[in-house]
Amino acid sequence: MQYRPLGRTGLQVSVIGLGTMTWGRQNTEAEGHAQMDLALDHGITFWDTAEMYAIPPIAESHGTTEEIIGTWFKSRGKRDQVILASKAIGAAHGGFPWVRGGTAKLDRANLVAAVDASLKRLQTDVIDLYQLHWPDRVTNRFGGRSYQHKPEMDGTPLAETLAVLGDLIQAGKIRHIGLSNETPWGVMTCLKLSEMHGLPRIASVQNAYNLLNRAYETALAEIGLREDVGLLAYAPLGAGTLSGKYLDGRIPPGTRRAIDHRKSRYDTPSADEATRAYLDIAKRHGLSPTQMAIAFVARQPFVASALIGATNIADLKSNIEALDVTLGDAVLKEIDAVHARLPDPCP
Repeated sequence: MQYRPLGRTGLQVSVIGLGTMTWGRQNTEAEGHAQMDLALDHGITFWDTAEMYAIPPIAESHGTTEEIIGTWFKSRGKRDQVILASKAIGAAHGGFPWVRGGTAKLDRANLVAAVDASLKRLQTDVIDLYQLHWPDRVTNRFGGRSYQHKPEMDGTPLAETLAVLGDLIQAGKIRHIGLSNETPWGVMTCLKLSEMHGLPRIASVQNAYNLLNRAYETALAEIGLREDVGLLAYAPLGAGTLSGKYLDGRIPPGTRRAIDHRKSRYDTPSADEATRAYLDIAKRHGLSPTQMAIAFVARQPFVASALIGATNIADLKSNIEALDVTLGDAVLKEIDAVHARLPDPCP
């Protein structure tokens, strides 16, 4: 396993990080425990979760992923070997009525309640990296392309949110902070507020990044490298799309699309064409398409950790082994050619 700096925190995170959102819906507690055992045995020490997991989110599974991690910590006694990240949801705008009455946002009352509940479920005293799952303001996220400016819906000011997180750091409940599903404006504003007012500095941003969605490269990559804000790249397989299993409208039983009522951001008019092109590159070069996709993400200098997840041990092991795959110049040239022809079909 390789390790990279997490911002300016002094922590080193595994280049492959463990995503956990299937535990509690697609995976049982025992299966989640087995995945954690395997990950740690392979040197994966950075694990990411969230208060709203398991995914797809429903009231019955809210918080179950954190609970499964908590029982693993209790049974294995290895909390000190893991850099643990979790998240609090941003403004719900009437959604997620099971999370703090549907009025969740990034203010003091909500963040304190969210952290305390997560700590209890996780059976730990501190969360190493606490992230804002999405902003309180209206932004392009989860596949949005056209920004709609709605300042009347801005929600909690970023300075107020950062101040609360600073208090939670002082209280010893969290160690460091990060953003998720955030824009260049949001990242730079947080950095500016930190510098101007002595507020905690963000260490990372967790955004989608994969062969079907390289939008992060447009502006955020430069910010990340110049400002030491690492990308925690989620969905390196495009939510399983880059395996080819969803081609031609197929929805295999037991997959996320089979149980998620929401339309996938990877179900777009150009997704199949781009996916087929990447599958063809992998086939011609004798590569596993999923390992090629993960290796592409992990090799980027702005990526601190590529977050992988799987619903079975065999796939998880194969995904971990992607770190051993070296993509040659010919493969990278062909990948860039497809990207130039079909840029970001699934933002």
